[in-house]
This record gives sequence, C-alpha cells and structure tokens, in this order.
Amino acid sequence: MGMNPGGFLSAADIPLSRLYIGMAGVFFTAALVWVYTLMKYSVFKIHWLMAALAFTKATSLVFHSINYHFINTEGHPIEGWAVMYYITHLLKGALLFITLALIGTGWAFVKYILSDKEKKIFVIVIPLQVLANVAYIIIESTEEGSSEYSLWKQILFLVDLICCGAILFPVVWSIRHLQEASSTDGKAAVNLEKLKLFRHYYVMIVCYIYFTRIIAILLKITMPFQWQWCYEFLVEVSTLIFFVLTGYNFRPASNNPYLQLPQDEEDMEMDEVVTESGALEGISKVKKTSNGRDRQKESTL
Repeated sequence: MGMNPGGFLSAADIPLSRLYIGMAGVFFTAALVWVYTLMKYSVFKIHWLMAALAFTKATSLVFHSINYHFINTEGHPIEGWAVMYYITHLLKGALLFITLALIGTGWAFVKYILSDKEKKIFVIVIPLQVLANVAYIIIESTEEGSSEYSLWKQILFLVDLICCGAILFPVVWSIRHLQEASSTDGKAAVNLEKLKLFRHYYVMIVCYIYFTRIIAILLKITMPFQWQWCYEFLVEVSTLIFFVLTGYNFRPASNNPYLQLPQDEEDMEMDEVVTESGALEGISKVKKTSNGRDRQKESTL
C-alpha cells in the first residue's frame, strides 16, 4: 500500500475517519434527546431498547473512525480497536433487527405477547445477522479481488436482503391484524389510527432499505473516485433520518394516544372514545418531524 501525502488511505477514504466521528456525535446527541424524552413519560421496554440501539450505533461509529485513523497513520488497523469496532458493529446489527422486528409485530404498541409465527422471525433473523456480520468482518480484513472476498461479498448481500425481507413480515401481519380488528370490533377509530401508523412505518422501512441498498450503491458506482466517501455519508444520514422518524412516530407521549394500551377489557370501550379525537390529531403531527428523536438503522444495517 503506497503512502499518500495525507496518509496510507486512498484520497476517497481519507475523509471517512472525520465523517464517522462527526456522525457518532450526531447519533449520541439524538440518543441523549431520546433518553431525555423517555424520562418525561411512562414508556415501554422497547423505548429503552431503541435508546440502547442509538448509543450502540454511535459507539460503533466512534470505533469505526478510530480504526480508519490508524489505518491512515500506521498503514494497518490496531487490533484492539478493530476488535472493539467489530463487536459494536455486530451488536448494533443484532439490536437493529430485533428492535425493528419488535416494533413491526406491534409488541407493546398493539399487544403484549408475540405469536409463535412472530417468534420464528427472531429465530431466523438473529443467526442470519450474526452470519452477515461475520461476512462483513471477513470482507473488511481480506484483500479486494481475492476469491474469498467475492464469495463473502455475495453471502453478505444475500443474507442482508433476507433479513430486510424478514423484518417486513411482522409489519404486514400487524397491518392485517389491525385491518381485521377495525372491521370487527367497536374500537374502529383507534385501530385505524394504529393502522395508519404501521402503514407509514412499512413505507419507511421499504424506503430505507431501497435507498441504502440500491440507490446509494448506484450512486457509489457513478460517482467520481474522490467523491466515493459521499456513499458512506448518504448511508449514515439516511440511517439517522430513519432513526429519528421511527422515534418520532413511536414516541412515548401523552399526545400519541394510538400507543396507549388499555390495561383491561373493561376500560377498553371508554378508552377508545376518549382517545379518538386525540388519535386523529396525533397522526397529522407525525408528518411534521422537526423533533430530534432517535431510532433505528444501520451502516449496512
């Protein structure tokens, strides 16, 4: 590897260390804002899982930045920092998909128990995420152009797509469940609000996957060499936007009535009447996302 005036990295990779540390700062800030919000309201366990994901994502970016810094100055990664990055990257990937799938099932938001079919999604997605991260680590540590490199690159791409597809299933099931519920019981108004929320969420996940997997890669292929870092920048920014939008839509708040679950059947009918007007109000606020809140997604998830 030849030495550039700026270090060992190619001109396209030199800005990455600064990019990752800058984005880590933004994710930490968003995570702190999210935690501050959680302190003010009664929240579900999943809200803290969302906070853990945000902090893990930020920490992973810090180690990624340090890794690039040493590759640039020393010509090779420092093993300790590289291992820390791989651990946080793996943890972030697993947390991301667990959180997305849990939100998709409507766990805590629509119901308190997962069906067997929903549990199977986790049995499939978690091992696949581990495999995807192993593939990622092998790709990072082998020379581009080797047969091993291209094989693991294909495995990563395939596994990643399967994971992305798998997390859409719970959202579709939740939408179907809410559609049935809104047509059969007397709580149609609130169920319809939840239905709108889950439909928005489905569109968000599809857009996020489409952008980070397809659009960004097309841009990477067409961009001039020295602008290659823009690909990483776009992925990180779209991840941040996705986290913030998810956090905003599923925020714990008194003005988010479609996330309030009545504690027992007796109160249910009354609850729906009380929250109906508020629910309609809340859905219009979802569009105006000015609040820095934090939610899920990842570098390549």
